[in-house]
Amino acid sequence: MTTQSRDAQSAHQESTPGANAESLADDRSRPPERPALRARLDWRDYAIYIGFAVVFCLFAIFLRDDGFLNTNNLLNIARQTAIIVVMAVAGTFVIASAQIDLSIGAVAGLSSVVVAMTIASTGSAAIGILAGLGVGAAVGIVNGTLVALLRIPSFLVTLAMLGIAGGIAQWMSNFQPVPILDTTFTNAFGSGEIGPAPTLLVWAALAVGVGVVVLNKTRYGRQVLATGGNAVAAQFSGVRTRRITFYVLLVSAVVASIAGMLYAGRLQTGRYQWGTGDELSVIAAVVLGGTSLFGGNGRVVGSAVGAVFIGLINNGLILAGTDVSQQIIIQGVIIIIAVALAKKK
Repeated sequence: MTTQSRDAQSAHQESTPGANAESLADDRSRPPERPALRARLDWRDYAIYIGFAVVFCLFAIFLRDDGFLNTNNLLNIARQTAIIVVMAVAGTFVIASAQIDLSIGAVAGLSSVVVAMTIASTGSAAIGILAGLGVGAAVGIVNGTLVALLRIPSFLVTLAMLGIAGGIAQWMSNFQPVPILDTTFTNAFGSGEIGPAPTLLVWAALAVGVGVVVLNKTRYGRQVLATGGNAVAAQFSGVRTRRITFYVLLVSAVVASIAGMLYAGRLQTGRYQWGTGDELSVIAAVVLGGTSLFGGNGRVVGSAVGAVFIGLINNGLILAGTDVSQQIIIQGVIIIIAVALAKKK
C-alpha cells in the first residue's frame, strides 16, 4: 500500500466518526413525531365517540318520524341510562384493576328490596338508606375478602354472589314488589328534580365527576391502574395490590346498592328484578368506553358515553319495532366487538 493510499484511508477514518456523530446528533435532535402522534391518535381511543355520533345521526334520519329527536324521548334515554352510568363509573375501576364484578345487578335488586322493606317497617328514609348501603358494604366485604385474601378469581366469586344476592332478594320479598310511599326518598333517589334537571341526571353527573377526579388525580387512582397493568411491578413499587383489589370490589358493591336505591326511588317500589342483566350493560359500557378488559387503563367519561350509547341503541331499536330478545342479541354482539377491538394493554 502506498503512502498516499494510507493517508487517504486515515483521513477517511478520521472524517467518518465525525460525520457519524453529526448524523447521530441530527437523528437525536429530530423528534420522533410520527410514532408519538400515531400513538396519541389511536382510533380505538375515540371509537365510542365516533360510533355514538354516527348512530345518533342515523337514528335522527331514519327514525325522525317516530319521535326519536323529541325532547321527551331524549330525556327518557338519559333517565334510562343514568343508573347504568353510575354503576359504570365503579365498574371502570374494577376492570381497570384487572378484575370483574358480575354481582352488581343482583346487589342492586337486593338493595332496593331491603330499602323498601326497611322504610315500610320503620317509616324512616334515613334508616332505609343506611340499610341499603349496609347491603352493599356487606357484599363488597365478602367479595373483596374472597378475591384479595383467598385469591379466588373475581369472576367465580361475583358469579356466585349474583345467585346468592338474587336468591336472598326473592326470599325476602316473596317474589312480590314492595311499595315505597316515602316521597322524600323517592324524590331524592330518582323521581324528583333539582331545578330543571331530573335527580337521576344529577346522580349520574356527580358519579362521573367524582370518578374522573379519583382515577386521574389521586394516588388511589394511580394505584388502581398500576395494579391492573402489572401487579408484580406494582408490588415492587410499594403498591398494596391486595388492598386495592379489596377496595375496588367493596366500592363496586356499595355503588351497586346506591343504584338499587335509584331504581327503587324512580319506580317507587323495591323489587328483586331491578338490576337484572345490568352487569352485561356495565361491562359493555366500560369496554366500549376505552377501558381495557385486561386492566391497566381506565376512562370514566368513555364509560359514561358507552352507557348512553347502549341506551341510545336500545331506544332506537324499540322505536324501530324490535323486541327485547333482539335487543339482547345486539347487545351481546356489541360486547364481542368491543372486546375484540380492545387494547390488551
